[in-house]
Amino acid sequence: MRDLGPMRACRRRALLMLGLVDRGFGYSLEMLLRASAGGWRIAEAEVDYLPRTGRSVAGTVRGTLRTIADMRAVLAAGRS
Repeated sequence: MRDLGPMRACRRRALLMLGLVDRGFGYSLEMLLRASAGGWRIAEAEVDYLPRTGRSVAGTVRGTLRTIADMRAVLAAGRS
């Protein structure tokens, strides 16, 4: 994967069956790890998009630190 952007396409029932628990910055990573472990076919597709509007924490020191913490927690939970 080149990017863990916010867009995913899957059936709702299948998504719920993944049992995702992270509601923060680790959500994207948790979803990919559980989907892969569940045998899902994962593909990346180029899409056109408009620039984000509004305020974002992405690219800020605070946002980066929160992302690191959340993704570490997801990875640690996967090892236990």
